[in-house]
Amino acid sequence: MTQETAAERLERVSAAAYRIRHHALNMGEVQGQGYVGQALGAADMLAVVYADQLRFRAKDPHWEQRDRFLLSTGHYAIGHYAALAEAGILPVEELETYGSDDSRLPMSGMSTYTPGMEISGGSLGHGLTIAVGMALGLRHQDSDARIYNFLSDGELDEGSTWEAAMGAHHHQLGNLTAMVDINALQADGKTDTVLRTEPITGKWEAAGWYTQRVDGNDVAALLAAFDNAAAQAATSGSPSVVLCDTKVGRGVPLLEEREKAHFMRIEEHEWQICREQLTAGYEGKASA
Repeated sequence: MTQETAAERLERVSAAAYRIRHHALNMGEVQGQGYVGQALGAADMLAVVYADQLRFRAKDPHWEQRDRFLLSTGHYAIGHYAALAEAGILPVEELETYGSDDSRLPMSGMSTYTPGMEISGGSLGHGLTIAVGMALGLRHQDSDARIYNFLSDGELDEGSTWEAAMGAHHHQLGNLTAMVDINALQADGKTDTVLRTEPITGKWEAAGWYTQRVDGNDVAALLAAFDNAAAQAATSGSPSVVLCDTKVGRGVPLLEEREKAHFMRIEEHEWQICREQLTAGYEGKASA
């Protein structure tokens, strides 16, 4: 088998990110509103994990040796569903049921409904504590499976997150990687006006984590960061965190500049404009 080149790898993951964004727009149109901006902003992070890093079997979501992806931020479920569909765990056509009665795809992620959804997120501050417990459990089972935990910058307001971070270092959980979507926006406004959490990098380092901060909308930078995290895990027991600076609505200029971006209401005529802008931007980058 021919080994994939770095350029081919970058192209493959970038294409997955584009499709995740496209899926998210299609799902958002079903409801006419939702956490579309976060899904667009985090699409590159999700693509790197699902298209490149995560070990799983699409047809066997409960495979015992799988890596676990924990979505702390349950309201990001729209992006996660898009990634699960891109990974072949969910049928793409099922995305049309998003948020509907009797759907397996509720607007906030729930593990009891959705294949591939490991935890029910939503109450911020729970995800990393669960991740620490899972990582400990897998180690006791002599499993080489890894835990990937997705957090938001708003979640860093929660004290339980930092308790879990210290616990992960104390137990030397090298099988745990966290990723933080730093989009600088919360439900109550800009993150730095709600509760200043900077210097974020210094705080994770002080908690004993191998810490990297990158442009979360730069697929090449993300791939390098996750490769570094994997290499670090192989040589030390430190947990790793990738801090990702992202932009809400990334890839769709119409939504990137929208003022009320945490929970977006998008007019009926705007959805096709969003898709056209997304495709034009992706095709423009691909031909550059």
